Amino acid sequence: MTRYEAGDTIAAISTPLGEAGIGIVRLSGPQALEIARRLFRPHRPRAVWRSHQLYLGHIVDAHGESIDEVLLTLMRAPHTYTREDVIEINCHSGYAVLSRILDEVLAGGARLARPGEFTLRAFLAGRLDLTQAEAVLEVIQARSRAGLRVAEAHLEGYLGRQVADLRENLLDILAEVEAALDFPEETPDLPVRKLSKALSEVQARLLHLRDSYQEGRLLREGLQVVIVGRPNVGKSSLLNRLLKTERAIVSPIPGTTRDFIEESIVLQGIPVRLTDTAGLRTAQDQVEEIGLERTRERLAGADVVLYLVDGSQPLTLEDCAALEGLAHRQGLAVINKIDLPQELAENELAKVTSFPMVKISALTGQGLDELQGGLLKLALTGGGRTEGVMVTEARHHQHLCKCLDFLHQAGGLLISDPPWELVALELREAIRELGEITGEEIGEEVLERIFSGFCIGK
Repeated sequence: MTRYEAGDTIAAISTPLGEAGIGIVRLSGPQALEIARRLFRPHRPRAVWRSHQLYLGHIVDAHGESIDEVLLTLMRAPHTYTREDVIEINCHSGYAVLSRILDEVLAGGARLARPGEFTLRAFLAGRLDLTQAEAVLEVIQARSRAGLRVAEAHLEGYLGRQVADLRENLLDILAEVEAALDFPEETPDLPVRKLSKALSEVQARLLHLRDSYQEGRLLREGLQVVIVGRPNVGKSSLLNRLLKTERAIVSPIPGTTRDFIEESIVLQGIPVRLTDTAGLRTAQDQVEEIGLERTRERLAGADVVLYLVDGSQPLTLEDCAALEGLAHRQGLAVINKIDLPQELAENELAKVTSFPMVKISALTGQGLDELQGGLLKLALTGGGRTEGVMVTEARHHQHLCKCLDFLHQAGGLLISDPPWELVALELREAIRELGEITGEEIGEEVLERIFSGFCIGK
């Protein structure tokens, strides 16, 4: 390591700053116990501190003045998160007390931990593979129970073990090829059919993992849904109905919503970020033009578009133009106000959009279940599967795609009179891609990028 010095003792506040019952200052490294002995005054002094036992006492400053009454835990290596000596100081939470204790710890010889450095040390010590280390952040950021289940499975190592097993299978195939290349007189001709079958089996498992990413990404990041349409078609009413609260102002006056409003809900375990936008029309003033520009920005990042039309009025030219402009997007054509006499011709709507149609009344809630079902059907390709090993990280998905590309090239070479040197090269590249996922082959720059997203105390 160059950036992360192995001999340092690091420290950080490991709980969010704010007024609460408990706050934790964590130390890890060879000087952790020595620093703690200088600062901690136990109520019952002991010559020997036992590992994984709580001690009640006070943290004092350099002048012997008490800062706070705390519970201190010593955890001796290697039976710790980082496989180093770890000290955790449980004190009262609050900025003043936590920052003062941390200052004394730093003055005692520790340095401030960098973002994610405790988890990075756990990875470098071999306690976690890289998928498990990344899962720590997944668990912290989980936004639904389904997302938490997948994150916990990653933390348990299910994804890492499956990738490692696939990598071992490819290493076995590569070993056969390289043995034949290195010792041609001592090895029989390679069984092309057997190797092709083994390669196909690995590819099938990798494809299953890769294809789980669409649902996995939704569980991790959530579904971005943008509600658009002309003014007064019921966009804000629909937002309020989905949220089950009066979040947006509803008014018969056109142009009430001039900026976007965002709120989150969970549908069948999928976090959904709903955005209510300004009505699509020619801007009446500069403020409305800014709102329309923001609508266009939100549309660009949407996973699914809900385009609302007023079922009590005929289809307008503005609706036709807007829907034609969304032809390349994924969405639903939502016919609202079905509680009123209907004037909209559905066949005319079908001519200008390929979006599936859903009929609702945002006022009464009629058709809302069908709307939610249609929304999830667009988002999910596997029938809403949230069990088993699932890929949630874009980084993992990219490496799986590259691995499959290399294996496709290798499989193509096996068709007739294969150049075994090239087959071996493609296999080595595929194996390297899987090693990037679990951390067996990873560069410092990639580690820096991964762990920089963590909070300082984790």
